[in-house]
Amino acid sequence: MNILITGVLGHIGSALLNNILKNKKIKKIYLVDNARSNNINVLFNLKKNTKRIQFILGDLVDKKILKKLYNIDTIIHLASITNAEESLKIKKEIYKNNLLIFRNIVDFAMINNCKFLHISSTSVYGPQVGLIKEDCKDLKPESPYAKIKLLEEKILFIKRKKLKYITLRFGTIVGASFGMRFHTAANKFCFHTILKKSLPVWITAYNQYKPYLSIKDAIKSINFIIKKDFFNNEIYNVLTNNYTVRDILNFIKTSGFRYKIKKTNSKIMNDSSYNVSKSKFENLGIKLQSNISKDINDVLMLFTNINK
Repeated sequence: MNILITGVLGHIGSALLNNILKNKKIKKIYLVDNARSNNINVLFNLKKNTKRIQFILGDLVDKKILKKLYNIDTIIHLASITNAEESLKIKKEIYKNNLLIFRNIVDFAMINNCKFLHISSTSVYGPQVGLIKEDCKDLKPESPYAKIKLLEEKILFIKRKKLKYITLRFGTIVGASFGMRFHTAANKFCFHTILKKSLPVWITAYNQYKPYLSIKDAIKSINFIIKKDFFNNEIYNVLTNNYTVRDILNFIKTSGFRYKIKKTNSKIMNDSSYNVSKSKFENLGIKLQSNISKDINDVLMLFTNINK
């Protein structure tokens, strides 16, 4: 089996790389990234046999990059600008970047008969009432990032007769990796805590629920799909659990760190509440039970020498 991972230098990709090298059925792993995040260090000191790896520095906006790839069986597509809050400020750029890359990769997958693992987001749901499942018809994405993810899902649905794929709607990622950034809610709260900066929270958002996904469960989910070779053209919610902002702040406090709250007008950091079901995915035979509190502690412990 030969695999292509796009966006490997990012938060999820960097955590996935060492892990997926354990799969001995994978003969070749092609990695493509434009290094926009400057996280080349992700490729330093890989623990497993790296003779199977070929890294290509390039921007997938240019489909010529894909001509360097041969005999790909499966694509794990992680390449995108992922900052939902920032996407409000760079709407045109994120649409051009994320959608063009997505279309190029999908076209490549269809031409070369590749299976396609698509990472979407639970943020496509927007404000909802009750426990939300994948069959929810009234989707209300609020950020350009989430709207693009929904467009990607619609594109795949149109191509469903020509492409084998699976879409995983990831909750907000929590936890440490070599390629991590600090724009997602929990990780951003950790970073502000370390720097002794006030945490940006809408006071009314304290008890609003959101789906969170441990970085460990994210990697577990991707490996599960690859090992099972499971591509049934369906959508699955993938999350560890639903937590309130208050829960996340309590996890920080439990780690022995103090924080201050500051009211914010950022809707993306504290948008409307929603609970998401993970039963459909877990019914496939996987359990997502990582400890989010430990993930938050892991992020905080990256800075043990300062500001505790």
